[in-house]
Amino acid sequence: MGLSKRDQAHIERRLVATLTDACETAKAEVVGFDWLTHVVDYTVFPSSLRVIWVFDTQANKDQALAGGQGERMVELTAMALSEADVIVNPVSAHVQFDSEEQCQRANDGNWQQRLARKRSMRG
Repeated sequence: MGLSKRDQAHIERRLVATLTDACETAKAEVVGFDWLTHVVDYTVFPSSLRVIWVFDTQANKDQALAGGQGERMVELTAMALSEADVIVNPVSAHVQFDSEEQCQRANDGNWQQRLARKRSMRG
């Protein structure tokens, strides 16, 4: 049996709170990082969970990842998920990186469309 709507709402509130903390930490530490979001299909939770870290430009994203900041963001994600009592392993399989620039180029700035595509991506 799947999660009840009440359980889903409870998990969602915990995720939003802990990922917001992770986001604020990353903003202070990672040049060019702008915001993060998550997508999830609660009928296949937690395997469907994806945390997307968004940079302002593709160049800043590439530079941050080349400089090892991706590992830091995975670490921040792991801490946030742990605090939210969400267990996924490995955490890195549930983390993706993107940029405003890429969304503008590929989806005409339509994040809803882009995130719908990411929701269906695996790995």
